[in-house]
Amino acid sequence: MTTEVVDGAPVVLSARRISKSFSGVQVLFSVDFELRQGEIHALMGVLPARGQIIFDGEDVNGLGLEDRVMKGLALVPEKRELFTTMSVEDNLALGGFRPMRLGIKAWRDELERVYALFPRLKERRTQLAGTLSGGERQMLAVGRALMARPKLLMLDEPSLGLAPLIVKEVFRIVAQLRDAGVSILLIEQNARAALEVADYGYVLETGDIALEGKAADLAKDPRVIETYLGASRKQH
Repeated sequence: MTTEVVDGAPVVLSARRISKSFSGVQVLFSVDFELRQGEIHALMGVLPARGQIIFDGEDVNGLGLEDRVMKGLALVPEKRELFTTMSVEDNLALGGFRPMRLGIKAWRDELERVYALFPRLKERRTQLAGTLSGGERQMLAVGRALMARPKLLMLDEPSLGLAPLIVKEVFRIVAQLRDAGVSILLIEQNARAALEVADYGYVLETGDIALEGKAADLAKDPRVIETYLGASRKQH
């Protein structure tokens, strides 16, 4: 299967007829979306789990976790899932599994790239991950994913539980990654932060895509402002 090209850019991720159920109640109904190379797409709602997923031109539904990682998929989960009794640097090194398996001899050089993005991690490289602050843990989770040199980085609620200043810092890094050519699928309830950094957005309501379009257009849409941005705007 070949990679689809739309408007001159390869489609990295294509999701078709995605459905999701909780306790027997269907909450997503045959949702479609796609992500092109070097873009950030914000999906405001839950990450779906059932349907057809085409990544880099290949159906990955039947692939196991290791195979998906080797294909270039990297996930930063909502709970970060760090090895808390290991050092910051050892957590990052574990993220280098993919380039190491691919025989890239200089895979450890990626450490310096991660440290350049997150100087605080370099300062704490010998510190146990379990002793980091919430913001530092999120930086470490993102850095560990980047060690794999992913083609697609998936971020699940990266702002969850973080102070506003840390949220801004994390999303600044996300924008930098996009500028460096990393494709990003962003699952985020913080609509303001998501739309400020994304190229394209989807708003999920009652199990379907209620709105979609360029992030800048969604940020000005009266329905989005009233439902997702109103309270935030009153605070500023």
